Amino acid sequence: MRTVPRPRLLFVVTEDWYFRSHRLALAKAAIAAGFDVAVATRVANHAGAIEELGVRVVPFAIDRGGMNLLRDALTIARLAILYRRERPDIVHHVAMKPVLYGSLAARMAGVRRIVNALAGMGWLFTAERSAQGRLPAVVGRLMRSALRSTCVIVQNPDDAAAVAEQWSPADLRVIRGAGVDCHAFTPVPTPPEPPLVVLPARMLADKGVNEFVDAARMVKASGHLARFALVGAPDPANPASIPVTQLAAWRDEGSVEWWGHREDMPAVYAQAHLVCLPSYREGLPKSLLEAAACGLPIVAADVTGCREVVRDGYNGLLVPPRDAAALSAALLRLIAEPNTRKLMGARGRQRARQEFAQERIVAETIAVYRELLA
Repeated sequence: MRTVPRPRLLFVVTEDWYFRSHRLALAKAAIAAGFDVAVATRVANHAGAIEELGVRVVPFAIDRGGMNLLRDALTIARLAILYRRERPDIVHHVAMKPVLYGSLAARMAGVRRIVNALAGMGWLFTAERSAQGRLPAVVGRLMRSALRSTCVIVQNPDDAAAVAEQWSPADLRVIRGAGVDCHAFTPVPTPPEPPLVVLPARMLADKGVNEFVDAARMVKASGHLARFALVGAPDPANPASIPVTQLAAWRDEGSVEWWGHREDMPAVYAQAHLVCLPSYREGLPKSLLEAAACGLPIVAADVTGCREVVRDGYNGLLVPPRDAAALSAALLRLIAEPNTRKLMGARGRQRARQEFAQERIVAETIAVYRELLA
């Protein structure tokens, strides 16, 4: 009896750590659903953990820095060669550069089924757009061409509206983030006081790190006892990365603690009383989903992505972006009101289980793959 070959699914992601953190559960489910799964990514420290689950890792580096015509043309050509060699039935690009360059390369290589996941559009919508009032014309034309005849997935309705307005893809869907493992991230007994406020993110200016530090100073100047911890590492490939020297200076000043990158995030949340993310823009922040699943109240900026997770006054508080004084006031309120924290945390846990459970999000994406293959 002839064996039916498994459909080939190829992810293209810039960094192996991101794939492990945000897409590995999806890849595992795809394998269980009968797919042969591979990921093309820059290999750093996570290839072993990825391959243990049956995902083949193809080393492939994509520069995440600014655009360079010659370098980016070579990247597109290398991707086309990769696609001809791998012959994927579906290629799933994640984030802006893989989407842009990968879609152009896929057409060159004859790949017909393309999933383009725009996991937030920060560099386009917080830098160039705010500075110039519109997207750079060349990027807009390229994206419109790249997204044509592909399945485009965004993480929230705001991004869906922006993508529809700018690039008008024929097949546009909202799948809310990567989901959260509500078994790994679960509530624990409230830790001892004083309250610990955690900001879990890469150390980037557009994550609101500067505002967080300023708000911490204001809270401490008011006489309230509280601790503030930055949990994450800088990202030198990102132009908004905060230098290690600055993070160390804040730590030495005593305004905040800097814990660096942590693999054991459930243990981090177990020490926290509330979580804060004053980001300027997000797709759908996984750190806030994890915090909600852990039953922690959240203070976040009232921006795209964050307001998908936080309902103001229900499971947390929303404040205007780039406003350290408003952030300080919201943090002070929850620092001073443990019963409110407890109530909001319980509501957040309920929302995480009902709306953002990993199993639900993964199933929605697998359904897209099956539809494309039908």
